Amino acid sequence: MSTIETTGQITIPKLIVGLGNPEPKYDKTRHNIGFEVVDAIAGRLQISGSEHRRFQGWFGQGIGLKGNKLSLLKPLTYMNRSGQAIRAVTDWYKLKPESVLIIYDDMDLPVGRLRLRLSGSAGGHNGMKSAIAHLGTQNFPRLRIGIGKSSQKPDTISHVLGKFSPQEAELMSEVVQLAVEAVELSLKQGVEKAMSLYNNRNLATIAKGTGSRE
Repeated sequence: MSTIETTGQITIPKLIVGLGNPEPKYDKTRHNIGFEVVDAIAGRLQISGSEHRRFQGWFGQGIGLKGNKLSLLKPLTYMNRSGQAIRAVTDWYKLKPESVLIIYDDMDLPVGRLRLRLSGSAGGHNGMKSAIAHLGTQNFPRLRIGIGKSSQKPDTISHVLGKFSPQEAELMSEVVQLAVEAVELSLKQGVEKAMSLYNNRNLATIAKGTGSRE
């Protein structure tokens, strides 16, 4: 029997993972936006955590919005070994891959956008490649946070490991809050409902005064 909570086709995550790299030098970089969102979720839901040796990461547990146990994880293995930490948690708590929601940065989405999906490929993201390899499937929900492409096309590494410009950082603070709202709705009404409401939001357009939040 699956440990994922479902009602019909409703998917409610039990483990939320934010991808990033450890060490202070990576704080607030584009590649660590997954960590930022998990930190914001922990703050919103009042879930405290700490470094957990067994799980190779920062780990916390609390009560989700439907009264169920909810786990949060930030792997501290470095990005390309994130799957080790995720698998350690899913094995220990006997969680199915489908009950894991992974949050990470995506260059294919512009700054101001986010995208929820129930499955899919890694799309070139090393952290997701590791997650897929260790979970043995692509069939788990994920929330992609747009960081945009580098204007210096060959310099992808410097782009993802670089920090947002002041203007981008201001917008990304709103994106993080939007991501938290999307996760909260996923926890209450399912990932599918959150997909329908948040996948078409574009905060960059709103910031320019050419769109609305509705």
